Amino acid sequence: MQPNTKTIKHQFKKSIDKYNENAIIQKQIAEILINKLPDKKYIDILEIGAGSGLLTEQISKHCSYENYYANDLVEKSEIYIKKFIPNCKFTSGDFRKIKFNAKFDLIAANAVFQWYENLEKIFEQCRQLLKPNGILAFSTFSPENYKEIKTLTGLSLNYKTQDEIIQILNKNFKIIDTETYLKTIHFDNPLKILAHMKNTGVNSLSDKPMNIKDIKHFCEQYKNSYPNCELTYSPIIVIAELK
Repeated sequence: MQPNTKTIKHQFKKSIDKYNENAIIQKQIAEILINKLPDKKYIDILEIGAGSGLLTEQISKHCSYENYYANDLVEKSEIYIKKFIPNCKFTSGDFRKIKFNAKFDLIAANAVFQWYENLEKIFEQCRQLLKPNGILAFSTFSPENYKEIKTLTGLSLNYKTQDEIIQILNKNFKIIDTETYLKTIHFDNPLKILAHMKNTGVNSLSDKPMNIKDIKHFCEQYKNSYPNCELTYSPIIVIAELK
């Protein structure tokens, strides 16, 4: 399933102030993503789904650029982004519906594209916005992501595999670098897993809030199935150049 844009915005709006302290994996991915970028000057940069600025901070420290554009569903994101890049040109709203009056040397997105149902359209929109030989740098997640949650609840985004993503990109992009890995985080108890998901916006998986009975049942199931209270992340990181 893919939640609607209204649900995603609502959940991330609630979690944005606690996101950075809880988004351990997303921070790690942002650092890996930056280290894989070609070392050159990017005159114009666009960041999609900038959120609380995890990737923005890395780009501001490690990349050379002149103009920085950022977008996020949540309006408050602008406050976080401008802490790192005060003159950033920020636009709130659904990336798919925004008309940018610029072309970009680099389009970057960290842990964003998994929320989109149609990656083909997203990559095509990026293609149209990139300058010749422009770079698309992003991270997303594979079907192994949150596998424990899917097993217990049936809830999951429609993740694509690394091979499927590369196959879509190959039409218009040359893959410069790609990496995927599994990372398991352990928690003291299932309630803390729910809190972690809430504070990173991932309770957007369902439009239906959990009541006390649901939470109790979930915790019992989780403890029985996963006594170590682990949660799996499966990032996919891609650096691609427009052909």
